[in-house]
Amino acid sequence: MGISRNPWDPDRTPGGSSSGAGAAVAAGMAPIAHAEDGGGSIRIPASCNGLVGLKPTRGLVTNAVVEVEGLGTGGVLTHSVADTAVALDVLARHDPGAWWSPATPRTSFAAAMKTDVPTGLRIGVLTDSPIDGIRVHPACVAAVDVALRTLESAGQHIVDTPLPLPPTDELVTAFTTLWNVGGAGIALAEPDRVEPHNRALREAARAIDSWTYTEGVRKTQQLSRRIVEGFLAGFDLLVTPTIACLPPLVGAWRTGTEDDPLRALLNSYPMGVFTSVFNVTGQPAISLPVHHDEATGLPVGIQIVAAPWREDLLLQVSRTLELALPWAGRRPTVS
Repeated sequence: MGISRNPWDPDRTPGGSSSGAGAAVAAGMAPIAHAEDGGGSIRIPASCNGLVGLKPTRGLVTNAVVEVEGLGTGGVLTHSVADTAVALDVLARHDPGAWWSPATPRTSFAAAMKTDVPTGLRIGVLTDSPIDGIRVHPACVAAVDVALRTLESAGQHIVDTPLPLPPTDELVTAFTTLWNVGGAGIALAEPDRVEPHNRALREAARAIDSWTYTEGVRKTQQLSRRIVEGFLAGFDLLVTPTIACLPPLVGAWRTGTEDDPLRALLNSYPMGVFTSVFNVTGQPAISLPVHHDEATGLPVGIQIVAAPWREDLLLQVSRTLELALPWAGRRPTVS
């Protein structure tokens, strides 16, 4: 099907896995596109392509099944917070066939977005990688600084309370145990044509017995509770870089995969290191294109995370940033 390329620089990736959706909206082929997020696949393309991308709270938007034990959820990529809010009003309706689906919100997200933002919100900050050894690009840290200055000038309170993250090996092991089974239930008409990386993931999943898998599910639930309880005690919102790097060159994730197909996942860590944590916790998180790297001209997104079911607050604050740091008029060279 060809290579998805970033409209801001065709030599670079538009992110993934919703790469086509991100490239299409950024290039003006469509005003909005559906996307799925199991580790960052709404928010990562949003950052890479200068778009808005909201991952809703686990269960708010239903699918035919609970995707990857709740890590995955659906959403959209758009140019504006308003478009995102309107789309969420459509997607977040109660699904009577899904026992996990909450009641349709009484107030529309589009209406909630326009209400006054409360002041004095506790805004937490995380710019160090949750996984040891991953360098965060200065432009990504600069994007967070831009957002924090704007929020502080709007009357919010920046706090230095740390997010209680688990050790790297504990978090990665729990996440990948569930992540590897993402292809379960998908029949392959031509297994030999599956990319080596995806084939290796399927083989790794099949090597895990049911007892170990259930332990992994239980572990992610325990980690989720620990992180969310710490979040609620420390702040109302958390601001992070969306990704730890600028959009990599096309094909960079393949480095070393000839010898080890699973190396592709390790190569992708800088793109998913800040996003995947909140697939584990199920919290709502949005990527906003508040910054551009001066050296490359590439968009740089920040991620804002809220408490579960607080999409209303997330959209209110996002709208505040959009008004203060307008991005709607910025368009890529390929559009």
